[in-house]
Amino acid sequence: MRNVANVSACRRIPPRIVAVVFDCDGVLFDSLEANIAYYNAILAEMGYPPMTAEQALLAHRGSTLQFFEHVFGGDSEKVLRAKEIAAATDYEPFYALMRPASGLHRTLQKLRSAYRLAMATNRGYTAREVVRRFGLEPYLETTVGIRDVDRPKPHPDMLELCLQRLGVDPAQAVYVGDAESDFVAARAAGMHFVAMGDLNVQAPRVRSLEEVPGVLHRIEGARAGSGPNGSASE
Repeated sequence: MRNVANVSACRRIPPRIVAVVFDCDGVLFDSLEANIAYYNAILAEMGYPPMTAEQALLAHRGSTLQFFEHVFGGDSEKVLRAKEIAAATDYEPFYALMRPASGLHRTLQKLRSAYRLAMATNRGYTAREVVRRFGLEPYLETTVGIRDVDRPKPHPDMLELCLQRLGVDPAQAVYVGDAESDFVAARAAGMHFVAMGDLNVQAPRVRSLEEVPGVLHRIEGARAGSGPNGSASE
């Protein structure tokens, strides 16, 4: 009976973490200034004033369509016009305003030795260009953006596509994000979650990208007694 109990206990241990998926804006990059400048340029083209602080936060964390629908109150003609201007706007001047997280390459290189890495972001056509421009190809196996799926976060679509491409079970993966929509998407996908910055959710939290390896180690250490988003919280 003792052996049966031991085998049963072993079966209840959650699988080890094998993959880490990152959000882009607010996690791998401080891109608030870049996003504000980009969307203000679109609004100016339409004759609108610069964004409010509330709108800037949505522009930073939501998808382009989510932002336009919020700003224009569901006015389909204005949303369509804004999308046309966005599609014609060259993001080139705004890449220079993106600031890589402290220790970006060093941290990703360290994690790459132990985990499979990917990025899932509400960015559109700029998602892969960010990876190329900032030299992240050696670390990230796949990048999923809003153009790859039907629905943006907080829906789990892009995280599920990431896991499908990696061939990884959700319980074996962690998503690192800085917004509640990231947390909701991760939970819906069945993944662990690590909160970046001031995000107040029931999950382990880090203040910087350089703290991620340490919190992953603690999640691994606690997995025998917890499932996704379990007792590894700080």
